[in-house]
Amino acid sequence: MDLLCHEGVVKGQLDPTIFSDDRVLQNLLTLEDTFLPQATYFQNVQKEVKPYMRRVVATWMLEVCEEEECDEEVFPLAVNYLDRFLSAVKTKKSCLQLLGAVCLFLASKLKSSRPISAKKLCLCTDNSITPEELLEWELVVLGKLKWNLAAVTPHDFIEHVLLKLPLPKDRVTLIRKHAQTFIALCATDHSFAMYPPSMIAAGSIGAAVCGLQISCMESSVWGESVTELLAKITHIEVDCLKSCQEKIEQLLDISLRESQQHKHQEGGATKKEVELQSQSSTPTDVRDINL
Repeated sequence: MDLLCHEGVVKGQLDPTIFSDDRVLQNLLTLEDTFLPQATYFQNVQKEVKPYMRRVVATWMLEVCEEEECDEEVFPLAVNYLDRFLSAVKTKKSCLQLLGAVCLFLASKLKSSRPISAKKLCLCTDNSITPEELLEWELVVLGKLKWNLAAVTPHDFIEHVLLKLPLPKDRVTLIRKHAQTFIALCATDHSFAMYPPSMIAAGSIGAAVCGLQISCMESSVWGESVTELLAKITHIEVDCLKSCQEKIEQLLDISLRESQQHKHQEGGATKKEVELQSQSSTPTDVRDINL
């Protein structure tokens, strides 16, 4: 007789001892450069894959994570695998979505309490790939990454930084949520691929604090002072961090404008077009890349 467990999965609580220990943060800062892509691969490695293709596939990967309710760490980790592979291996554009699916497969198994199944990922590609291809490419990606999957991502820095900022306790959860959204947004844009994770994390937190107009309790000026505090915590030059934060804010503005434009276009679509679009389990522009 099979024994079945019907209890829900309970996520472990954060250990304050880890996040209050400066040695852990220092180790992350020391290791983070190890997991960056080797170079700007669009000029040096890739011939068929273009920046817009990478963005389309990364956006699809984010949509899959949202649909499957993956942990926040899964998507940035999967994109890290994607960039590291593309920086080392010349890839056909017809294989790009397959590569993205494999990276999600690996990241969800490492970080999620409920990993995405191979069958589900194939369905998310509108069955343009098979489980056999997914498992075959899994070994290829693992080999090229040298099985080094425990990469440092911006999410690893969030709690360390938030704990050290003198923020109102009742606003920390909101700041964390906004920062996680900004980190995911940065992962969809290839221009952030070579940024250290600590800089993306600090810039995202700074953008969240400034956007919400939350003041640090030890400072009367919430704009520049927050950036200076973040720079000290992460050992990043203030000017570099300011530049990163401004770039994140610009990316957010572009994303919001595109979202509003997309909603406007959907409003003018016919009922039949909307139904056909909703039936598709993978975006049309991803299928176009595969052609």
